[in-house]
Amino acid sequence: MTKYNRYTRFRQDTYQLLGNAKDATFDLMDSIMTTRNAYCLGDLSLSPFFRGKWHSTYESLEDCRPNRNQLMKRYVQEIPELEYVLLAIDHTAWELKGAKTMKDRGYQHSAASKNGTVLGQGYSTIVWLPEGERSWALPLRHERITSFETPISKAKWQLQEVCKTIQQKVLVVLDCEYGNSSWVNQTADIQASKLMRIRSNCCLYGEPEAYGGKGRPKKHGRQFKINDESTWWPTDATVEINDPKLGLIRVSQWQQLHFKTASQQKLSLIKVERLNPKKTGEAHRPLWLIWVGEAFLSLEKVWSQYARRFGVDHWYRFALAKITLDFTFFKYTCSM
Repeated sequence: MTKYNRYTRFRQDTYQLLGNAKDATFDLMDSIMTTRNAYCLGDLSLSPFFRGKWHSTYESLEDCRPNRNQLMKRYVQEIPELEYVLLAIDHTAWELKGAKTMKDRGYQHSAASKNGTVLGQGYSTIVWLPEGERSWALPLRHERITSFETPISKAKWQLQEVCKTIQQKVLVVLDCEYGNSSWVNQTADIQASKLMRIRSNCCLYGEPEAYGGKGRPKKHGRQFKINDESTWWPTDATVEINDPKLGLIRVSQWQQLHFKTASQQKLSLIKVERLNPKKTGEAHRPLWLIWVGEAFLSLEKVWSQYARRFGVDHWYRFALAKITLDFTFFKYTCSM
């Protein structure tokens, strides 16, 4: 099958899964993809790809009820046979200060905000990251986090649904928002390996001493405080890699650690250091990662797989800045 035929078939399959108002919705999608600047939905009706009137742009969004599960399964069909499928999950906030009556509006974590939170809605996205150095991603599910959910519970549900469809080995990479015992406990029964970044103030525990026969057996061993080097013990493995872009990199690993409230979920702690200093002479801050689940990658490859996670950030910028409308308009209309 040629690329053109594959693309045509994908469009036809997607069209059939859009539900009501599929003609207007499909035309609207083409208009968004081909319109460089639009300041309201009505502007998209001026595109030669949109065959309806201006009011059909609003009606199509109101009437369309796409089958998200079927769309996800169709997207998964585009994933080829691989050694493993690399997924990424991210949580983003959409600030909506003026929409006081909007459903599920609340305080959302945002690193871009001065106080760390914004008032609006949160969205959780799970994407497939293709192999190579390409900075694009295929979103499998992109959904709003309701007021009855948390980013972690939503991400857990999304990962569970996707893993039911993918019949291959899965590795999911996540930011530090998910590097905690809550995420590890909630996803313990999902057949996927997890690679997460953790914060530098995190505290882990080693294996407890052998039971002495008196009292309750201990759950935790020595503390491993990431921000206190005096609590560290010798590494289980260390490798140095000469990366053509980042220079000399040292990767260290400690095995058989756990969170305090997830003592049954064993993990590996990985420290990634760039040994070449910055131009100012300062040392680079190390990157701390944890691996939970089946360890099927060598230490030389683990850190580079986490770097591919930034493909989801590129997708967000593309989706929000290139193929969508001016968000100022949406914030205004949503507040009405």
